[in-house]
Amino acid sequence: MSKKEDILARYRAHVRERFDRPVLDDIQAITYPDPLAQFVRMSQTVGGRVVEAEGNINDLIRKLFPEAKEIASNLPEITIATRNPDTVESARALNGTDVGVIRGCFGVAENGCIWIPQTMKEKAVCFISENLVILLPKDRIVNNMHEAYRQVEFHDYGYGTFISGPSKTADIAQVLVMGAQAARSVTVVLV
Repeated sequence: MSKKEDILARYRAHVRERFDRPVLDDIQAITYPDPLAQFVRMSQTVGGRVVEAEGNINDLIRKLFPEAKEIASNLPEITIATRNPDTVESARALNGTDVGVIRGCFGVAENGCIWIPQTMKEKAVCFISENLVILLPKDRIVNNMHEAYRQVEFHDYGYGTFISGPSKTADIAQVLVMGAQAARSVTVVLV
């Protein structure tokens, strides 16, 4: 038995009372007349930017980030990528990435977050990039987190995360700092 399994077994041995999981089927979750419009509003509220894909996606990324030298992506349509998170030696090799380009599965109108399953060897590209671009099908917006959790799927790596806007904190001296733990900017490209 591993150390982790041993610790969990000790916790379970001391549980005095067990409770069934609550049934959440009858909860009246919030819905929106236009989930896409609400998603755009919430994405902007949390500091993100939403743009519609028009023409070549590579040209759009170059237009949005003209100074970017290092672009990381494993998406086949991103031909301007200089780094591939599937072929780097380690996550450390992604340090210095100006723009990371990933694909989101679906967005949530309620809070502007996007489900990102790990579809690349090094998930660090989602967090270490100075600027994150998320390609998102505009017909894949759900109303709320109740609907979102029903759609969550994991891929080969068994990891995924919800991302909503750029990283930010106001803990230190109550000053808002962008990019404190992850990307300084998040741009959602609706495709």
